[in-house]
Amino acid sequence: MESRIALIEDDEIVRQATSQWLQLAGFEVTTFDCGQQALDQLASLEFDAIVSDVRLPDIDGLDVLAHVKQAFPTMPVILITGHGDVDMAVKALQKGAYDFIEKPFDPERLSQTVMAAVTKYQHGKEREDRLSYLENLAGIEQIIIGRSKVICDLREQIAKVAAIDTNVIIYGDTGCGKELVATCLHQFSLRKRHKFVPINCGAIPENLFESELFGHEAGAFTGAMKRRIGKLEYADKGTVFFDEIESMPLAMQVKVLRSLQENRVERVGGNQPVVVDLRVVAAAKHDLLNHEEFRQDLFYRLNVAQLSIPPLCDREDDALLLFDYFTRNANPDTRQASEADRQALLSYAWPGNVRELRNVAIRFALDEALTVGEILSCRPNTISEATSVGIPLAVQVQSFERKVIHDALVRHQGKISEVMQELDLPRRTLNQKMVRYALNRADYTD
Repeated sequence: MESRIALIEDDEIVRQATSQWLQLAGFEVTTFDCGQQALDQLASLEFDAIVSDVRLPDIDGLDVLAHVKQAFPTMPVILITGHGDVDMAVKALQKGAYDFIEKPFDPERLSQTVMAAVTKYQHGKEREDRLSYLENLAGIEQIIIGRSKVICDLREQIAKVAAIDTNVIIYGDTGCGKELVATCLHQFSLRKRHKFVPINCGAIPENLFESELFGHEAGAFTGAMKRRIGKLEYADKGTVFFDEIESMPLAMQVKVLRSLQENRVERVGGNQPVVVDLRVVAAAKHDLLNHEEFRQDLFYRLNVAQLSIPPLCDREDDALLLFDYFTRNANPDTRQASEADRQALLSYAWPGNVRELRNVAIRFALDEALTVGEILSCRPNTISEATSVGIPLAVQVQSFERKVIHDALVRHQGKISEVMQELDLPRRTLNQKMVRYALNRADYTD
């Protein structure tokens, strides 16, 4: 969607020339020859930025700025000033103007300034929309947070599976929220008034596994001073969650399978079976059917329903939404992420998924001296060939793209038209990339 710009200029020749240039840069431009006319249409036309001359026939640019800031506090206003109006423009900056450009101005500088202003404004509106969404979360959306299609689909699947009292296998990479999904399956099921008992199979020593799951009678082994209820018995009428079930020892898989088939557990050292009513949710990183050390009969017992959790890198812009959620929880007064922070969040591959993002967000919220790029230690403009091992492909591509545009700007001394021709890029695309990578044309001109 093209960004809509209001251009206020009483000089017809300047107005037409400036409008054409902004249109060539990819903007939709609505022109006005006086300030009040533009202000009357601010709300109905929903502009993304206003470019206004300071000297106007009715009200001046400062009046335009004041009215805009009162009605739309975050909308950027860029003032075009004559030589004698520079002091006035400086005062306007103090009152909230985004920037001012002195006549006669370089059209390329104007389009770059407008692009930067519009990008910041639109990203600000997107953040307000995300925060509004987070404020109104309810039900399962409050637990499984995200607006990407894959997450919306996952929530629908969870709701359907939760209502059916059957065993479930959850697949997902490390840190993507398998226990969170298991919790939802319990909380939105008929068993929600009973216990949810998580068991991390990878964290239990093999010699303690049987006692942990089935419990033991007093005197069953050295140190067993009294009877202990196992986790399966403790979870009676509720849900038991086997996390990292692929780590369960083979000998235990046989005993668990038998308990699930018979709906009974027998404590270590005991002879009296105890009837249990369980729903089993299991989680694994990879397909259990093809796992060499996982019994197929146990797999088929558990594999009544399946849920797959997408990695964070497949969740479109959910990284920004989750980053806002975690930073606000860690520190309600935390600063807003910058454009560079935003790009770092979107370009990073998140191998640790939501867990890694949460840790980055908390650190960002608690240490105002750090940027997201510094926390990730892989800022796009500092990646070299020698240090690229282990850096996500998306970040390396971004680093390469920035270097190509930087080198072209150096060769052509900041002449945008020549850079466009060499790189075969439309002006709007080049402007967007220069804003993204913090490349300022003025740094390359003599």
